[in-house]
Amino acid sequence: MSRTKTWVDQPSTPAYAPPPGAVDAHVHVFGPEADFPFSPKAKYHPEDATPEMLFALRDRLGFSRTVIVQASCHGTDNAATLNAIAKSGGAARGVAVVSPDIDDAELQRLHDGGIRGVRFNFLKRLVDDAPKDRFLDIARRVAPLGWHVVVYFEADILEELEPFLAAIPTTIVIDHLGRPDIAQGPGGADITRFVKLLDDHPNIWTKVSGAERLSPQGPPFDDFVAVIRPVVERFPDRVLWGTDWPHPNMEHRIPDDGTLVDIIPRIAPTAELQRKLLVDNPMRLYWPEQRG
Repeated sequence: MSRTKTWVDQPSTPAYAPPPGAVDAHVHVFGPEADFPFSPKAKYHPEDATPEMLFALRDRLGFSRTVIVQASCHGTDNAATLNAIAKSGGAARGVAVVSPDIDDAELQRLHDGGIRGVRFNFLKRLVDDAPKDRFLDIARRVAPLGWHVVVYFEADILEELEPFLAAIPTTIVIDHLGRPDIAQGPGGADITRFVKLLDDHPNIWTKVSGAERLSPQGPPFDDFVAVIRPVVERFPDRVLWGTDWPHPNMEHRIPDDGTLVDIIPRIAPTAELQRKLLVDNPMRLYWPEQRG
């Protein structure tokens, strides 16, 4: 399998300066493969995207902290994510992917290593199986640790997933707004259904990220802004944002991370909304012991 590269080495410097303490709440690391081999079941095989590269990007874009989400190419072996957290000097926390048969001692080891959430992936192109009953068992076991559950799915299965989401006994964070069809516009069926989900379930948050994946128009992402800004304004205390560096599976549409950062003040147009999106909300989930 050939290795792919999905990021820009020298992204533009954003015009927007994030507030002090800002958190990029959705990033990944790949390998380095020599130390942390990819899963035999991996559906993609990227070039190494190391902790050092991640931290250099963080500093270039003006962020203070990062949340490292276990990449599907590493399967349920979270060693690469834990390595990156350990190298961050306290400036990173993580979200793991775990096997349903994980024991409590391993969950505690992950917690001690900086993991604060577990991710359930329902994208069929990335995972072979998504056993809802076993996922619920994991959710019940991580809730006492104070962890949340990250769920990744596409809009066409939201209705099918809602009973499963309603049964999760902790905070839920939905990646990339459940991937709505942005071309439908701000009144479209996908985003309307998603907003109703958030209205109906106060424990559900979302990442208002993924413009590079969701926008048919591309930069400067006016279509994305039109659909997503109302979500940020309606749910200011339940939104997170991340670059999604190093942009898995985006080799044919590689984004400029500086351009992505410049979307932030357009979807969160006031200083208060920006502070909640980038500082207050992620700190509540990932560094609650350090909040005021």
